[in-house]
Amino acid sequence: MWLLSLLSGFIAPAFIILSPVISYSDQIKDMYRRKSSDGFSLDIPLIMLVASMLRIFYYPGAKFDESLLIQSFIMIAIQVLLLKIGLEYRPSPSSKGGEGATPFSAGNSGMHRPFNFWKWKSHKKYWQFLLYLFITLTAFEIVLSPMSGLYSFYSAAIGYIGLSIEAILPVPQLISNFQTKSTKGFRLSIIVSWIGGDIMKMFWFFTATSEIPWAFKLCGIFQMCCDLGLGAQYLWYRNRHANAGIGLKDHMSPAVDMLSAYRSNGYA
Repeated sequence: MWLLSLLSGFIAPAFIILSPVISYSDQIKDMYRRKSSDGFSLDIPLIMLVASMLRIFYYPGAKFDESLLIQSFIMIAIQVLLLKIGLEYRPSPSSKGGEGATPFSAGNSGMHRPFNFWKWKSHKKYWQFLLYLFITLTAFEIVLSPMSGLYSFYSAAIGYIGLSIEAILPVPQLISNFQTKSTKGFRLSIIVSWIGGDIMKMFWFFTATSEIPWAFKLCGIFQMCCDLGLGAQYLWYRNRHANAGIGLKDHMSPAVDMLSAYRSNGYA
């Protein structure tokens, strides 16, 4: 019992706090090393930045466990860096006959986005959107916080919206992988860390003695199902490329990199 108490009371919250660094540092390093963000969907930073902002503004009304609040601030810092590098090294539409820029092209999802949202050529528009979102949420917080009844409804609404947005995080990557029939450019370390993080979150959500709203639990279950789908895609497309005799090196290198890091940290 003491081991479960240690895991639920200290190890799981610590893992939750550090999970943004664990999940995305390898992806950031890989894109910087390759000088390309080919294969990585820019929708991931969008989803996580919006979800994290909404979660932060959800905290005053919900007073959930502070570990989740700290994680939100760390997630914003990591996703800002990921977005900056992703924009800096996104492939040109003409670099590979258009195919190399698939995750960033307007036609990636098969439908046109209003005002070409989050497919802008100018980097400035991405940062302006995030700034306007922060200003809007701050204004609502100031105006509605004195109105207890209305604020309670507003706080719950942005909480569920933010967590629902976070829960669909893997969906753009699932679509991108399906359309390209490949997981090239998407790191194995992210898939492993997402699934591992899901398992840890589910354990913590349902064993923690601190306040964990049901919004976190329900959205966490949905996200875990999507992450397992990503893992299945990785295995399927890796085996498909291996059987075809192409792309094996690109698919195996993330696993080799992860195993090397695992051993260098003294785990094997």
